[in-house]
Amino acid sequence: MFEIQVERSPDKTAVVFENTQLTYQQLNRRANQLAHHLRSLGVESGVLVGICLERSLEMIVGLLAILKAGGAYVPLDPTYPTERLAFVLQDTQTPVILTTARLLKSLPAHQAQVVCLDSEWEMLTQNSLENLVCEVTPDNLIYIIYTSGSTGQPKGVMIPHRGIYNQLQWRQTTFELTQADKVLQNISLSFDPSVWQIFWSLCFGAQLVLARPGGHQDPAYLVKLISEQQITVMALVPSMLRALLEQKGIENCQTLKHITCGGEALPVKLIEDFFSKLKLDNVLHNCYGPTEASIDATFWKCQQNSNYLIAPIGRPIANTQIYILDEDLQPVGVGDLGELHIGGAGLARGYFKRPDLTREKFIPNPFSQEPGALMYKTGDLARYLGDGNIEYVGRQDSQVKIRSFRIELGEIEAVLAQHPAVQQSAVIAREDVLGDKYLVAYIVLDRDRAVKIAQLRRFLQQRLPEYMVPSAFVLLETLPMTPNGKVDRRSLPEPAQIRQELEGTFVAPRNEVEIQLVKIWQKVLGMQPIGIKDNFFSLGGHSLLAVRLLAQVEKVFKKNLPVSILLQNPTIEQLAIILSKSALVKSWSYLVPLQPCGSKPPLFLCQGISIYQPLISYLDPEQPVYGLLSGHEQEKLVKQNRLEELAFDYIQEIKTLQPEGPYLLGGHSFGGVIAFEMAQQLISQGQKVALLVLLDTFLPGTTKAISSSERLSFHLNQLLQIGPTYIVKNVIEKLSKSYGSFALKHKFFRIKTLEHLVGHAAYYGAVLKYAKHYVPQVYLGRITLFMAREKLVRVEPELGWTKLVAGELESYEIPGDHFGLLKKPNVQLLAEKLKVAIDKGLAENY
Repeated sequence: MFEIQVERSPDKTAVVFENTQLTYQQLNRRANQLAHHLRSLGVESGVLVGICLERSLEMIVGLLAILKAGGAYVPLDPTYPTERLAFVLQDTQTPVILTTARLLKSLPAHQAQVVCLDSEWEMLTQNSLENLVCEVTPDNLIYIIYTSGSTGQPKGVMIPHRGIYNQLQWRQTTFELTQADKVLQNISLSFDPSVWQIFWSLCFGAQLVLARPGGHQDPAYLVKLISEQQITVMALVPSMLRALLEQKGIENCQTLKHITCGGEALPVKLIEDFFSKLKLDNVLHNCYGPTEASIDATFWKCQQNSNYLIAPIGRPIANTQIYILDEDLQPVGVGDLGELHIGGAGLARGYFKRPDLTREKFIPNPFSQEPGALMYKTGDLARYLGDGNIEYVGRQDSQVKIRSFRIELGEIEAVLAQHPAVQQSAVIAREDVLGDKYLVAYIVLDRDRAVKIAQLRRFLQQRLPEYMVPSAFVLLETLPMTPNGKVDRRSLPEPAQIRQELEGTFVAPRNEVEIQLVKIWQKVLGMQPIGIKDNFFSLGGHSLLAVRLLAQVEKVFKKNLPVSILLQNPTIEQLAIILSKSALVKSWSYLVPLQPCGSKPPLFLCQGISIYQPLISYLDPEQPVYGLLSGHEQEKLVKQNRLEELAFDYIQEIKTLQPEGPYLLGGHSFGGVIAFEMAQQLISQGQKVALLVLLDTFLPGTTKAISSSERLSFHLNQLLQIGPTYIVKNVIEKLSKSYGSFALKHKFFRIKTLEHLVGHAAYYGAVLKYAKHYVPQVYLGRITLFMAREKLVRVEPELGWTKLVAGELESYEIPGDHFGLLKKPNVQLLAEKLKVAIDKGLAENY
């Protein structure tokens, strides 16, 4: 289906990721190159291929390549604990894994052949661009997704192409995706709604827009992305829909024409809030379907002013049958409760290497005339309403759904039982506030072993995904029991809304900022007291609570902080420092703080100090700026053989201040070339670059000297205007303009002796050496280029950079010469345009 679409619209944009994009033909060719390589590794029909990639263009290429080669993909979420990934790898024994060099380090031990899509891509491009001959049938597997298992181990659900084909055809027939549509991909590959997001778009000619890694948890980012990219189709869980509706700018998301909501109960009040905020009719749909049914099995178009409290799950999709049966597998009457069973084209093949469980859950379908037809026992309780719609009531076993995640409570209990200090445990889901469900673990400890709640939490975090770690832990002497000896879960007490035992001592707030933050935390987390050193996530906080907390912070402090700030600074003490802008600046050996204060991510400028001071004075006072300048810079330049090595050194320096991206980078002249190489290396490491700004930087090898007469005319004109001092000034500026007068007075740069002059000569010689031997590669991101209007060399258009920028090249001409664009009055115009570029980069990447 995808290859047919490539023939129909080869030059149409197929996928967009931040500042990069691929057409259908480009995407198809890259997938073909990788698919041919996978074939050479033995991938064919029925072969499983692990895919451990963050959301990226490479992820889409990898998925298509696996299917083109005939294989089935197994998602390996890089955010999952090592122990869980180790189980999946051991269970599947995937012979091949697609990943990157950075993520490979986090994978557990395995015997698979590894293909790194970053470091090995040049080798992969040697393969054929042509489509492969694929003999996959509708009954062959397309993927295996692992879901929570009641025995304490995840179970792999085997889905054939047939079920996904039916899902996509139903969606297209019902909702009619067009080539003008833009589909947002914001769900992890480990969850099956990601399948329709990706393949519905690519099989019917729409544009697939990928949210940045982690962006699916940031409602402010999602609202901005929807508005800027004009998204028309997306999927959300109700809890995230609620968070989006609370964001500023949600009223601008008027391009949406189809939203799938599912994964948990959808309150009608939330539907009314949606219509109130967006006023979009026939857009929101409530869908239901377990992984075993190939994504969605039923759907209901949300309506205003309905008589429901919780949205019904509607009616079956095409080629799907729903049966609500009693214990004897007999249909129940309208309004009566029964277990929901599913039959039809979407059924999974069963559970991987679990024949007993497959036979238990996939049973003969007595209502079908098709020989060998099966139906799936969902374990969900439901009933038919008078209007023919189906109402989902809940689970009849220990499985729950929280924030769309399907969780077997028995799996958490089984992991807790592995802790030597835990004698008994019971885990339940509570919903004290409608739509806000959370996990609570009740634990009986071994009397002879002491353990802290923080240690139990950490024990689970090392073995389970974050969404399966309980928000609250309650220690009991004994678990309440029913008369027949089972745990009486209804009698388990409500968690006390007090601060639970944590590591470290309680520290009360010490100033007004911390007092205000404590009040916000206590309100959002619903517990007290909270100390300034308590970790938000150790107190039971999760991604959606983080969104609510930061919304309250914005109301009180008038500062809009991204979720990433809380992830990196999860205590009140740390957050208060950021809000009060009182962070002390550490003295780095090569990082020179030019403007250290400010709430924004830092801007790193290469090869200069005071040369940038006029520029900084016109930037946002909330914008920290650091100069990258080594005290032994000449020595490093002369001794190192490649510019790549110098850029690597600078990356190590900036990571001491900012360990993770997205990064803001720039440089003037040769400094811009170093910044360019830094950006390339950071991207290859899996980091994001929000801004790469080049200040009159020429692509090495593209400049040509002007004639002697032109140069002589220029210098004579300057001599007549300035006088004899121009000659002396010109010689000094040859050295000082790259660093500024401050640098010349710096202890490492005092030019008082012949030795220092020789050192500087060696430095400029090294610059020429790098320019001669450096071979820059194509850059996939966006470059912002500022060019001096007055030039002393002949240059190619856009200073030569059009040759290397595969993404977007934004260029501006600034009055002045090579150094004059950084001086008054020209620098004011430069600063204004640079501020716009910084804000644009931050908005797209944070």
